[in-house]
Parts: sequence; structure tokens; C-alpha cells
Amino acid sequence: MHRSHLPLLLASLLAFTPLHAVVIGTSTPAEPITAARIAQLPAKDRPAWTAYLDRSQKQMRIDRATLASERTPGVEPPLPKESFAARSMPLHRDAAWYGTPEARHIADVILSFQTPAGGWSKNLDMSGSPRLRGQSYTAGDLSQHLSIKDFDAPRDPSWNYVGTFDNDATNTELHFLALVSAATPGKTGDAYRAGFIKGIRYLLAAQFPNGGWPQVWPLEGGYHDAITYNDNAVTESAETLTAVSQDDSAYAFVPAALRRQSSAAARHALDCILATQVIVNGKRTIWAQQHDALTLAPAAARNYEPIALASGESSDILLYLMQLPHPSPAVVRAIRAGVDWLKSAAIYNEAWVGGRNTPGGRHLQPQSGAGPLWSRYYSTTTGKPIFGDRDKTVHDTVADLSLERRNGYAWYSAGPKRALDAFTAWSPQHPVAPR
Repeated sequence: MHRSHLPLLLASLLAFTPLHAVVIGTSTPAEPITAARIAQLPAKDRPAWTAYLDRSQKQMRIDRATLASERTPGVEPPLPKESFAARSMPLHRDAAWYGTPEARHIADVILSFQTPAGGWSKNLDMSGSPRLRGQSYTAGDLSQHLSIKDFDAPRDPSWNYVGTFDNDATNTELHFLALVSAATPGKTGDAYRAGFIKGIRYLLAAQFPNGGWPQVWPLEGGYHDAITYNDNAVTESAETLTAVSQDDSAYAFVPAALRRQSSAAARHALDCILATQVIVNGKRTIWAQQHDALTLAPAAARNYEPIALASGESSDILLYLMQLPHPSPAVVRAIRAGVDWLKSAAIYNEAWVGGRNTPGGRHLQPQSGAGPLWSRYYSTTTGKPIFGDRDKTVHDTVADLSLERRNGYAWYSAGPKRALDAFTAWSPQHPVAPR
């Protein structure tokens, strides 16, 4: 090796290998939903899960066959442009804007990327060009750090996140189509209404028998098969279905039977949320980022996302529960327990500072008066902050992480304070009901 290359090599090693890092555990991969695992369930639960898995596998075959039928042998169009999709589908413009040619163009592009199953992939520029015949439904979305040993490595790199709730996908497209539909009466808007109804059927088909939703459907395997609270996959889907079932003016075009199904599915999602709140030593705490679909236990995701209680996702769940109009005693107890846990875990007088160009990288620093602040992840056993690295090691100190992961992930956040602030207003109207 040339001597001039040594500084670059050393910098690379330091970025990915922290010195004297204490390892407290190793992250294990989430289990997919399989026929073998379903066979281990109680007999009463097997038929529903077997039917669900069969439906997913059948839909996967249809989706793949549909794309293959569009393609000329040996000819494959380029991948679609990758973008932060939600920004290309604004949901808070004046109502009249959704009847403009600009809005209808976005809606047309949305329809062009709708999968045969009825959902959408993520990170697509819906303000750009419509999907070409034979073009992939997804932009690819493969990390530059991905290897075959990564928990996120797809079984088929050419078929990844084809139908997902990740990064606000699918629900954002549905909301946009609903807005354009309302502004486009008559035959001109019929295609948008048909696409919306197809998307609602997708939500219902993808919902687990226990009321949750996976990250990807049809099922892709790995942690994508878990009940996914990350990016609000469950709560956003429940909100969409609730709106469909309750808003007579905006969703009158949705068949009555489908609206009733939507209402039941939203209630079932609430059952799942209550069932997955993690109990430690007999006491309710918060939620994990993912929960195993069959056991409901917290599950890991990517290499650096270990099994843990997740403060950000839990804060969003609590905000969702607090906006329910007539919360049951069980919901009230779940909210109060979750808020109590967040209060107990709040960090004060420390700040998360620095950046990619900061010597030593991002770090926690004493700062009088700072906070509250929360770690992204907490141990399900000790309740203390934990941190994961790309090599699957788990640490109890963020400074032990490789520089790349320490700088490249939001390990601390003030986000859960929104839930505490909302609770201050919500709490007086919702006392704890006697059991």
C-alpha cells in the first residue's frame, strides 16, 4: 500500500470502529411471517393467519406477473426518479388548488405508480413524469451501506418496498387523491375516485388479523413483516380508514359496505395498539418501533435499530390516542401510563450537539437548563438508553458508536415533549376510570 493512502485508511477505520467501545449486546433479526411459525400458533388463530399469508403470496404473484407482462424481453426502463415523495404531494393547499391542472397532473402520476395490489412504493417524485409502461413501481431505495449481512438486505433487489407504508407512503397518496377527487366532480374525477377505492381495499387487505399493519405488503420478509409503528404506519392507516367511515361529504363515493369495513378496521387497529403496549414488571410503559406480528413482542429492524422501547413512535401513538373522541377506560389508562413513562425517562441539563463536520462527531453535552430530551431507544429490561451500530452491536453510551452511525441517526430528540404538552390539555377532561 502506498504511504499516502494511510491517512485515508485510518480515517475510514475510525469512522466505523469506535475505540474501546463497550458492547452490551448484539441485535438479532426480526422473524418473518411463515407457514411454519403460523403452525405454532394456537389452533383458533391459525386459519386467519394462513388466509392472510396466502392472500399476500397470491398478490405478490399477481403484482410481479403484471409488471412482467408490460415488459419486452431484454428491455427494462430506467428506475423512476428518487425523491422525498411527501413533498411532491402537498396536502394543505387551498381546496381550489386541487382542481388545477398542476394538482391533477400529480394525481395522474400517483395513479400511474399505483401497484396492482393498490398501494404505492416510497420516495417517488409524484410531481414528475408518469410511470412508463414496464417501469418499476419503486425507485430502488437501496442504502449505500447495504450488504448481504444487513437485516435490510432485500431477497430480491429488483423488488423492494413494492407497496409500503414507510416514509408516509400509500396514506399520503390516498389523501391527495381524495382532495383532487373532491375538486374534480363528474367523469373527469372518476379515475381518482377509483384509484382511491382501490387504495382503501389495499389497506384492508394488508391489515393483520390482529389489527396492525406491516411495513411492506405484499409481505417482503424480515422486519418488514412486523407490526410497524415507525413512520406511523399503523396510526396513519387507522386515521385514513376512520376518515372514510365518518366523513359523509368527502367520501360519499365510497361504497357503504367498504365504509363499514373501514370503520371496523380502524377499531381493530386500536385493539392492536392497546395489546402491544409493553408491560415491564406488571406496569405499562410505551411501545417498540416494531412488534412481531405473531407474538406481539418488540422486534428489531435495521442492524442499528435493536429491540427496544421507542420514545418517538410512542409519542406519536399517544398523540393519536389523545385525539380519539370518546376514549375508553382502557385507552385512558394506556395514555396515562405512556405519559408517565415518558416523564420518567426525560433527560434534563444535557443537549445533543455537533454535526458531521464537528470534531468527534455528534455528542451529548452538559448544558444547564437544557431539555427535556429523550433517547430514541430504551432497553426493554432496564429502561435505560441503548444505541445500535451497523455491525449489530448494542451499546449503552452513544459515544461508543462508530462516527458514521453517531452522525447519521437521530439518537436524541425533544419530539416526545409534544405528547406531554398535549397531555396537559387532555388530562383534566379524562380522569382515570375505576376498573
